[in-house]
Amino acid sequence: MNAETFQTLDFHEILQKVSDYAWTDKGKETILAFKPSFDKRLITHRHQEIDEAKAILASPGNVPIHTLSDVTHLLQQAKKGMLIRADQFSQLASFLDHCTKLKRYMKGKEFLAPTISLYAWSITDLSTLEEEIQRVIRYGQVDDYASKSLAKIRKQIMAKSTKLKEKVDQMTKSSKLKPYMQEKMVIEKDGRYTLPIKKESRNKIKGTVVEQSSSGATLFIEPEEITVHMEELHMLKISEEQEIEQILYNLTNKVVDCEQELSIAMETMHKYDVIFAKAKYSQHINGKSVALNGEHIIDLQEARHPLLGEQAVPLTIMMNSEIQSLVITGPNTGGKTVALKTVGLLVVMAQTGLHIPVGKESTLPLYQHVLVDIGDGQNIKENLSTFSSRLVNIIEVLRQANDQSLVLLDELGSGTDPGEGMGLATAILDALADKGARILATTHYSEMKDYAVNKRGFLNAAMEFDIDTLKPTYRLIMDATGESQAFDIALKLGLHPKIIERAYAITYKQEKEFPMDDSLLRKLDYTQQVAVNRYRRKVTHSEVEAARTLAEFQMGDNVTVQSTGETAIVYKGPDQRGNYIVQIKGEKHTINHKRLKLHIPAKELYPDDYDFDTIFKSKEYRRIKHQMARKHVEGLSLEEEE
Repeated sequence: MNAETFQTLDFHEILQKVSDYAWTDKGKETILAFKPSFDKRLITHRHQEIDEAKAILASPGNVPIHTLSDVTHLLQQAKKGMLIRADQFSQLASFLDHCTKLKRYMKGKEFLAPTISLYAWSITDLSTLEEEIQRVIRYGQVDDYASKSLAKIRKQIMAKSTKLKEKVDQMTKSSKLKPYMQEKMVIEKDGRYTLPIKKESRNKIKGTVVEQSSSGATLFIEPEEITVHMEELHMLKISEEQEIEQILYNLTNKVVDCEQELSIAMETMHKYDVIFAKAKYSQHINGKSVALNGEHIIDLQEARHPLLGEQAVPLTIMMNSEIQSLVITGPNTGGKTVALKTVGLLVVMAQTGLHIPVGKESTLPLYQHVLVDIGDGQNIKENLSTFSSRLVNIIEVLRQANDQSLVLLDELGSGTDPGEGMGLATAILDALADKGARILATTHYSEMKDYAVNKRGFLNAAMEFDIDTLKPTYRLIMDATGESQAFDIALKLGLHPKIIERAYAITYKQEKEFPMDDSLLRKLDYTQQVAVNRYRRKVTHSEVEAARTLAEFQMGDNVTVQSTGETAIVYKGPDQRGNYIVQIKGEKHTINHKRLKLHIPAKELYPDDYDFDTIFKSKEYRRIKHQMARKHVEGLSLEEEE
């Protein structure tokens, strides 16, 4: 399955949402790297793991998962011969405590989760190491009683510090020194005890000047007799540091001796983190494990697109082994594309080992490929039409497809002459069917309905439309054809039946009467739609010629700029001066009609109902327009783009 499939189906967005439930950085990275599998046993096992994890999550208590990044770092540090710091040992002790709790927790879940509860037994009993760390380290520091030598040294340091403080206090109270001091107090400077001595009395005190006040009037002097005691205290602290380093060195070696056991424990913790992240996401989307079959049966009951949340309309679709292809028809914005994406995304998710939001008894086959051609695909930079760009993609789909492929095609053959587009769509479906691919295709060609009826292995389906509310229901109706609603909608909105009857005759080459609404017949604006202007002015020959000249080009015409030879697409015009706005390589320019030459008429490139916004408007403009067409959104407005 290629990157194009993952991007079109928003699969990476699903993985991101799953990873948000992971506790560890490594767990998040693993989830974001998920890929679908073709191994039925592996996929089934992954689904079973999630089932058991959900059962555990529904029971009392919290799963004791611990972060791994700090533990991984300190273990790598120890293997390189570097000491593990005291505060890092506190992190390791916390991890070991979580390992013990996890093993104990899973032992109590053997009945609920017989498979994943066994994973905890791979964690070796590291209580000896944990107890040693707790004995040596307390509150992120090496404990006084980590060794007898350290206890002795720290006792000496405390005694020496106390004696030193007493000595300095005595000096502040000395009547001999009182005349020379600015204040009767001891001031500590960089760990040294000093007396604030007046500058002019410097020679009266034997000692070292440690610092001077900002005004220069006071000197902070460490007395000579205090310096001797400070040096003794400094030597004791050096001995303390050496002893601490030796203690940490011995403890680091004990961690290195348990490297393999710690690595297994971290990997087990990581595995649980990934499993429970998938289980939490399954809870969020109300997901279920899906049965995998080898009979080429797609049976999705009440399936919902996981990214649509509560807005998703359940989709039920059943394709047994006799139905190779499903042709879906229905109105624009009626949910055809969402139906395709839902099926494709759920197949990819299921084969990745994730639960999917479906009803009970749902089942899916396995596919080596999920190949898609969905969406705009227009290449503005190269001035390629939607049709050209999508045809390039369909050629690649044809190249890769085989009897183990699921192919999703949206509005196949659109963007060109309706007759030729329908012919291409039919031929492409024939080619894919001959290769044995499973196909889901949407179309707006009415002829495709008859094609699906008459071709073996093909079935029609339609997106339901409520003519009373003039809104789609987004429900898929199997073994049905979506009738065009344009005439019925026009009638309901108040277009005069005479106009609709004329339109029907032009479209279907036959007559059909549309009933008139008596209440509307009494309204003036209703009859005005078909009123004849008895006083209309006859148009002169010169006016016809002038209009013909200025209306030389139509929107969508492919023209050549004669001065440069560049190819352009007509957007607007003409104005009073005969100027047109044309698009050249994604940029719009104003050019007079005399400088333009018709290359290919729009009617030869696009169907009559082609939406030119896909060429001339930005993706954001089209998104907002589509959203506003579906429902009112407070504060949302659409600014016309030129």
